[in-house]
Amino acid sequence: MTDLRELYQQTILDHHRRPRNYRPLADANRSAEGFNPLCGDQVTLALRVEDGVIRDAAFQGSGCAIARAAASMLTGSVIGLRQAEAEDLFHRVHAMLTGEANGAAGLGKLAVFAGVREFPSRIKCVTLAWHTLRAALAGAAAPVSTE
Repeated sequence: MTDLRELYQQTILDHHRRPRNYRPLADANRSAEGFNPLCGDQVTLALRVEDGVIRDAAFQGSGCAIARAAASMLTGSVIGLRQAEAEDLFHRVHAMLTGEANGAAGLGKLAVFAGVREFPSRIKCVTLAWHTLRAALAGAAAPVSTE
C-alpha cells in the first residue's frame, strides 16, 4: 500500500507542478468561478460546449497542490464527454471522496484522490473544481463556494 500511496502523491505533485489545461480559453461559452475560503483556493473553469459535448476545458487560478491537481485532472477527464456524462462523473468522484461509494473503481486516474478521504479538511480542495464544473455547465452566474 505504501508504493501505491507514493504513486498517488507523485501524480498529484506532477499535476500541481505542471498542470494540464492551465490557460485561458478564448472561445469558451461556459465558465464559472469557485472559491474555497478555508484554504484560499480559487479556480476559474472555462468550457467550450458544442452540441452537448465538452469540446475543450481549461482552468486558471491558485491554490494548494491538491486543488490545482484536481482542476488539472478534471479538465483532462471531461474533454470529449457529454454534459450528462460529466455530471455522472462528478457524482462518482464525489461519492468516492465522501465514502458513499465503495472505492474508486472505474474512475481511472481520478482514483488518486481516494486517499484524500482520510483527510476530511482536504476533500473541499478536490471538490472545488468539480462543483465549479457543475456551475459552469448549469450557467450559474454566482461564484461557487465550498462553504
